[in-house]
Amino acid sequence: MNSSRGAHEVTPVLDEIATDVFAYVQPDGGWCVNNAGLIRSTRHSVLVDTAATEYRSRRLAQTIRPLLSTPDPTYLVNTHFHGDHSFGNAVFADSTIIAHQNTREEAERAGLGMTTLWSDVDWGDIAVRLPDLTVDGSAVLYTGEVRVELIYPGPAHTTGDLLVWLPERKVLFGGDIVMAGVAPYCLMGSVEGTIRALELIARLEPTTIVPGHGPLSGPAVIADNIRYLRWVQQLATEATEAGATALDVARSHQSHEFNHLGESERLVSNLHRAILELDTSLPLGTPIDVLGSFQDMITAHGGTLPRSTA
Repeated sequence: MNSSRGAHEVTPVLDEIATDVFAYVQPDGGWCVNNAGLIRSTRHSVLVDTAATEYRSRRLAQTIRPLLSTPDPTYLVNTHFHGDHSFGNAVFADSTIIAHQNTREEAERAGLGMTTLWSDVDWGDIAVRLPDLTVDGSAVLYTGEVRVELIYPGPAHTTGDLLVWLPERKVLFGGDIVMAGVAPYCLMGSVEGTIRALELIARLEPTTIVPGHGPLSGPAVIADNIRYLRWVQQLATEATEAGATALDVARSHQSHEFNHLGESERLVSNLHRAILELDTSLPLGTPIDVLGSFQDMITAHGGTLPRSTA
């Protein structure tokens, strides 16, 4: 961002949502303005995700450190590789970073590429710090009083998402598989896979869900996300039958029942992915033209995508 940081200043909120479990929510949940979380116990603490910029990540660190008995959390779980959830890793130098193996590989390939999409943002002194420990499937962290399950649902928001589930607290950190108040985004993963992941979450029966972006939610947000994604799949089928492009379809659906969701331009990217998935011979998460889709989003939006990053 330019030097007038105050133009996009927000006040994050740290809420204790269960005993020794905290949600760090950054309004308004738009592009690159994500949520994080902290799980505290007498033995180990776990931070779930960081933030996009040095400024936001240091603010996160300053907020949670009074709750810790150590300078940094013992573990830092990245729910996926996107920079808004992982660029702040380096701020937590003493934390062991855990992620899915695909997340480590995707983060290494992507580097700081996200910074080029919003070149006027003051990203600060950031660097890619890759996970120290990776899992291929699911895993459990025994932190003391709080059992932390890391669940790999398969390709969803990306190909390397991890859900962070606290069964005794009935709390789920959904990463960007779950969005609240903003449109889901499945370009780098799978529309169908995200639906399957959401159905898995529903079976866990969480009481409180910390979405990747947007306000704290209850289980109703699961059905909201699924309904949107089923609609995207329907549009993709109609587009293919009509020989239309993802951009054509998005432009012809300027008004629809999901207009209340932020970042509505994501429809274009989601359609790109859903149209590709109509070819059932391809595995979920098959590589796609990310930059081409992003350009279509910019076209659909009518200019540079909005951001609130400071």
